[in-house]
Amino acid sequence: MPDPGPRLPPRIAHFDLDTFFVAVERARDASLRGRPVLVGRAGPRGVVAAASYESRKFGCRSAMPMTQALRLCPQAIVVAPDFTAYRTVSARFHEMLRELSPVVESVGIDEAYVDLTGIGEPTGGAYAAAAALRARVHADLDVAVSVCIAGSRTTAKVGSDRAKPDGLIEVPVGDDATFLAPFAIRELPMVGPKAAETLGRMGVRTIGQLAALDERWLVQQFGSAGPVLSARARGLDPTPVNGNGRVARSISREVTFLEDVTDEAELRRVLARHAERVGTDLRDSGKRARTVTLKLRWDDFTTLTRSHTLERPVQSTAAIAEAGRALFDATIAAEGMRPVRLIGLGVTNIVEDALQLDFFDAATTTMTGTTTPAGVLRDEELDRTIDGLRARFGSGVVKRGL
Repeated sequence: MPDPGPRLPPRIAHFDLDTFFVAVERARDASLRGRPVLVGRAGPRGVVAAASYESRKFGCRSAMPMTQALRLCPQAIVVAPDFTAYRTVSARFHEMLRELSPVVESVGIDEAYVDLTGIGEPTGGAYAAAAALRARVHADLDVAVSVCIAGSRTTAKVGSDRAKPDGLIEVPVGDDATFLAPFAIRELPMVGPKAAETLGRMGVRTIGQLAALDERWLVQQFGSAGPVLSARARGLDPTPVNGNGRVARSISREVTFLEDVTDEAELRRVLARHAERVGTDLRDSGKRARTVTLKLRWDDFTTLTRSHTLERPVQSTAAIAEAGRALFDATIAAEGMRPVRLIGLGVTNIVEDALQLDFFDAATTTMTGTTTPAGVLRDEELDRTIDGLRARFGSGVVKRGL
């Protein structure tokens, strides 16, 4: 067997489209360039979907109520979002990435990890390949993309934020830890506010200081996440770029009402519709879920979530709806009924469509001739029948009585 030669050092890139929604709008309307822009719905119930760098200087940010953003930056131009246009540009961007490398992992509409190991050799390597891709995105899509190339996903992600706006950074092979060291610990993707607070009490402010901590102390503080935290701070992240697509971590639906809702019956009806859509998505993807989560946002923008993990993973609409109703009823009992601005229902802990039956689950023959355990899967048999009818005759052919 021939000697494959020395193994190339990993070159992992994180590509991130800058202020993506704003960039697409500016590509369509050049008069928006250089001016503060807020993408989102105007009016008292509008929320900022994206803010240009010019508006961020005034404190505007995404997910902020539009009225608040306009108080901070009254001269901002508000543009209604066009998600069809954003998806079209995103699809072309990811297509370009796949033409650059066979190993691309999309992690959002505007970002992706790309394995550039060996790409561009021997004429310029990963840096030249990424620079050419950036130029192509500029020319074809008229949007900017920031990139960092490094030895790991963690370093590439941190670096792409540092490359903004519209920049390209390559961390030399073996220098990931040195590159990360001066940055604040909150810039490390897995460090949240609570972890940062715990580390701050020890005087740890930078990633380099985190990397220097005794791993045994990190284990005491963070359990099994301690060694991972230590490794990431040193730029060590063995997680490969998954070029086969990502398994969804969650499936959810939510709606923001035009007017606040206080009618509990109406809110339960909305939850039932959410459950239908979430259940359909689970079945279409051949998955089940263990955890159901309710999301509520009151009229003062206070947002809360409540979750329940089921004994067995489910995919039936009825099971998801039942869990959602129980969470809703428990929340209202504990918090009281207040005007609701947004309500959502989702599932997480998604697993493959395989169900281990309890000893007492009796098998019965279904209308399609297949064997299904009574009670446990009867709802799913009904779901499959309804799914088939809707696929054949349209989504409105049959309504569920939940």
